[in-house]
Amino acid sequence: MHMSKRAEIPPFLALQVLAMANQRAANGETVMHLETGEPGSGPPRKVIEAAHAALESANLGYTESVGTPALRRRVARHYADYYGVEVPPERVILTLGSSGGLILSFLAAFDVGDRIALVDPSYPAYRNMCAAHGIEIMRIPAGPEHRYQPTVELLEALPERPNGLIIGSPSNPTGTVIEPERLAALCRYCEAHDIRLVSDEIYHGITFGERAETALKFSEHAIVTNGFSKYFAMTGWRLGWLVVPHDLVGPIERLAQSLFVSPPALSQHAALAAFDCRDELDANVLRYARNRSLLIKTLKESGFGELAPCDGAFYLYADVSRLTNDSETFCQRMLTETGVAATPGVDFDRERGRRFVRFCFAGPNDQIDAACDALRRWLGA
Repeated sequence: MHMSKRAEIPPFLALQVLAMANQRAANGETVMHLETGEPGSGPPRKVIEAAHAALESANLGYTESVGTPALRRRVARHYADYYGVEVPPERVILTLGSSGGLILSFLAAFDVGDRIALVDPSYPAYRNMCAAHGIEIMRIPAGPEHRYQPTVELLEALPERPNGLIIGSPSNPTGTVIEPERLAALCRYCEAHDIRLVSDEIYHGITFGERAETALKFSEHAIVTNGFSKYFAMTGWRLGWLVVPHDLVGPIERLAQSLFVSPPALSQHAALAAFDCRDELDANVLRYARNRSLLIKTLKESGFGELAPCDGAFYLYADVSRLTNDSETFCQRMLTETGVAATPGVDFDRERGRRFVRFCFAGPNDQIDAACDALRRWLGA
């Protein structure tokens, strides 16, 4: 039987490592999960309470395809409160996770055969979503000299001008943040050359120095995606949002009506409370910062090479070329021999990722402590 070539995309190795780790745990063996980018804390208390209240009293049927008016207004208010940027609520679209937002954005803004520029290393789902939509990826190999982020100079060096550019700040897997001046320059360049900018801001709120700036501060034409999975610690609730230019509101709403019907009603009721949980959520960030410091110290003492500058998110992208030239095999050995699960760099950079491994430090303190102890013993540090 015929099968679409759209389905011929590489696997998401972080989830494959998770499956192997879960099998190990099912066999009664110890596992320390540093492979998937998921907060270890669970949702804030007020979110759980709001969900319980909604289950008792709300009509949890379909909502509008773009989300409930109350939550759209609350997200818009968040931009005024946190960034000092005025966003009309009608430009806010609630989505089935931020991944659903990316799918809607790609369908609305790009045609089959269009080209989108993307740095390596980067989140693999960007590439795979584009491939499934028939969009060509123009790879930008960005190294430590670029802080693993795009620059105007790197864009100008491409053999052809792209139709779009995807940025992530803070980045998965490197944790690097695009400085405001560089972000403003990228926004100006994209507007001047009719390049649609897609800014993934899902890790905003999780930074360890200067906070990340939104592309909306510098461009009304950018597509911004964010959601409740990372800072708000609501991964399984599958709720994200877009802020889109006026010309894309109608097209995205029509696509959402047919593709997703509506975002989860229960999640939307609960998420209204999430913005009032700053103290609890910022305590999570302090925990990440503590884990980050310990893991940096451990990796440096254990023979790993250079680490990407982790300004935000909850990942360390480590050079393992002193230890191996095959990060996939290295991660399998590390899981088998220590119980520490991490993601091989080839998930994020097919060309250079064989000498990198991504570690996530979002888990509980005791799990990160145990993982650091296991790595030191394994590598004789």
